[in-house]
Amino acid sequence: MNEYIQPMIDWIEENIKNKFSLEDLANYMGYSPYYCSFKFHQVTGISIRRYILFRRVYLSTKDLANNRKIIDIAFEYNYSSQEAYSRAFKTVFGVSPREFQLNQMPVQSFAKLTIHQSEDGSRMNNSRETEVEQLKNNNMELFDRDVLNILNGQLMYDEFSNKKLMGNSDYVPFNEAMCVNATTEFIFDEVFIQTRASGHNVTVENYSNMVIKPLNNLFRKNYNYIVLWFGEDMFCQMNLLTILAYLEQSHYKGKVFFNSFREDEFKVSQTELTLGSYYSVYEEVLINHLKPTTKLMPVMYQAIELFLEMQTENNAVITYISKNKHLPTSELLKRLFEVFPTIGYGDTQYMKLIDKTK
Repeated sequence: MNEYIQPMIDWIEENIKNKFSLEDLANYMGYSPYYCSFKFHQVTGISIRRYILFRRVYLSTKDLANNRKIIDIAFEYNYSSQEAYSRAFKTVFGVSPREFQLNQMPVQSFAKLTIHQSEDGSRMNNSRETEVEQLKNNNMELFDRDVLNILNGQLMYDEFSNKKLMGNSDYVPFNEAMCVNATTEFIFDEVFIQTRASGHNVTVENYSNMVIKPLNNLFRKNYNYIVLWFGEDMFCQMNLLTILAYLEQSHYKGKVFFNSFREDEFKVSQTELTLGSYYSVYEEVLINHLKPTTKLMPVMYQAIELFLEMQTENNAVITYISKNKHLPTSELLKRLFEVFPTIGYGDTQYMKLIDKTK
């Protein structure tokens, strides 16, 4: 049945703006409505109706960005009213369509699902230099010596620093995975280091060499600008939240820019951020695992929703692993990367869940 899931997805995409009927999909596929619904959820990790919700509101963000009337967008995507569309939009993104239209905030992409991608996966393409050049044309001041670029991970840091993609500015990597394991009230102090090292099952020395020492420029030098390069998936957004909370905790006074991008295409959305509430969100979400009481940009709101779901015992990933634990580990890992791109876990995080579940 797995080979029929992609035709299901293709049919849904062709009819995404029409009134959805599970019976029509079932007739097209030649299976019962129950069987189509059950197998779609088993293979993709998401219900058909939830997939349609995410795709519709995500696709509608492009219409909003082009300043189309909200009521016209609502009817085009087959909502019964502007109010119904607005409720659905806010459920996913945490802001209303009007707020999004006025502020043009970054959102977490929800691309069309593709089952069984090619072996080379869907990582960043080679358009980084072109995209960075466009940023340079728009904001030349971010390429000078009083700028620090904080990059999500060593691989990104190596390329940016080796190629000097951001001119004469400085570069540091944040080599962490804040979406797993406990954290502490004070960020990057001794207790934080001990707690995080223990969670990752490494020595304090190894943790310090991997995470803390590469951030020395952040701790020791003063910058007028800090540019944060983090993807839109949950993994990256929890790292971003931690850095923003640290900037508040350390009373940073300069300007902060957030460069958001998808892992499978390096299209950058740049937003200037205002510090002031991220530490309280860090405490609520990463320490206490509670929903934030502060309004956030949609991409972080979506990531937090995923993070909190991942703290539950029978979250979508655990359920998916349980239903597919008969698969070889290598195949199961491949499918997890395909099915849950918005989570952003790596091999290490998924292997822990597979070992726990199997």
